[in-house]
Amino acid sequence: MPAEHHRHGSHAVARDHCLGPARAVDRPTGPARYGRMFRDLDPLASDPHVLMRAGSDGGVCDAAAALDELNADGDDATEAAGWPFFGQLIAHDITADRSPISGGVATEALRNARAPMLNLEILYSDGPIGSAFLFDVNDPAKFLLGPDGGDVPRNQQGVALIGDPRNDVHLFALSLHVALLRAHNAIVDLLREKGVPEGEVFDTARNTLTAHYQWIVVHDFLPRLVGAPLVEEVLRDHGRWFKPRHGQAYIPLEFADAAYRYGHGQIRHTYQLVVGGPAVPLFPDLVGFGPLPADRRLDLTRIFDVPGHPPAQRAKRLDGRLAASLIGLPEQVTGAVDAAAYRSLAVRDLLRGETTGLPSGEEVAELLGEPALSDEELAHDWPTGTPLWFYILKEAEHRGNGDRLGPVGGRIVAEVLIGLLRADRSSYLSRDPDWQPHLPAAGPTYEFSDLLMLGA
Repeated sequence: MPAEHHRHGSHAVARDHCLGPARAVDRPTGPARYGRMFRDLDPLASDPHVLMRAGSDGGVCDAAAALDELNADGDDATEAAGWPFFGQLIAHDITADRSPISGGVATEALRNARAPMLNLEILYSDGPIGSAFLFDVNDPAKFLLGPDGGDVPRNQQGVALIGDPRNDVHLFALSLHVALLRAHNAIVDLLREKGVPEGEVFDTARNTLTAHYQWIVVHDFLPRLVGAPLVEEVLRDHGRWFKPRHGQAYIPLEFADAAYRYGHGQIRHTYQLVVGGPAVPLFPDLVGFGPLPADRRLDLTRIFDVPGHPPAQRAKRLDGRLAASLIGLPEQVTGAVDAAAYRSLAVRDLLRGETTGLPSGEEVAELLGEPALSDEELAHDWPTGTPLWFYILKEAEHRGNGDRLGPVGGRIVAEVLIGLLRADRSSYLSRDPDWQPHLPAAGPTYEFSDLLMLGA
């Protein structure tokens, strides 16, 4: 029976092509759009064959080729292993490309099936009325969970019944999704204990969870990723390059197709799901798209630091290389491909920047007034300029010590995420910038780990 679920899961992701090199065009889903952050810069003209060699097995982006050269400390970064997966959920919350990206696509033709807002649409979809299948029929203010509360509900073929099927792609995304569902349900219980009228419970719980999530993005996630000084600057002075007005937000391609793909470089070679458990790679061992058995659950304290628990595993250092499990993605994730190179996430990232006409990393650095990386720092000869995605990863290695993004990547990510919140009239940052979290916290400062443990 598990094998049957596995086959159906593969078929579902093949239809979705969330990582596919070419997409079928869906009907427009609304005004959400993509755009350019640096409109005056010319596209980098790269040879696709050069990009494919760089991102393929044994190429400059393959971390396996350098494993033997690592010292005793390996390539662990400072931050915990779970943060790139939280970043992936943010990406799913604000972007869902449903437009062709196989080449020569005009920016205005691209469509984003997600509202460019950090509003947890990945959880709530259209709410208890429009997406009733997500909620408990006996208690519609709460999300429906799997039979034992450790998985999401699924149909008879094992397909997840959730607000965004991409959150079932692997164990870590699914585990965070479940944790957020449970956090919402716990907030419902807290509100009822406080006597909130039943007709207001769901909306209040949704607003509470969303505000805490947004606050965590600004005050916990971003400082770890780009550094607190840059976050404070963008909050104080607003963005220099990205500052959409209320209701006019869009997703810059420099963000979606380069800078915010940094997390691929933070995926560890292997993970332990529980203390003392075996170490396994993300793919194929932890691929999703099927029921999550009780003996395959993740202890979230193994990927996030939680008070009272041993230190979590660390993320991989940012250095321009991807773990072997991402250089050879399984078919459950990619669907059928025409060439073996398309199984490499590095190849996909490099080609994505080329097909959407991104500028070189050197040109963006010059525009931002940042010193360009040297040839020695890049450690690879790009004939016409460095692809922005690769440049940002190497910049993180040499300007962020492998632990965080450098000035170019950090600027793009910080301005976009904070700018999206400012453009959303309903976000905490627009309604009350001084708002503070009020849910239970283990320490003096509210952290993502507090939200994860709320429904534990």
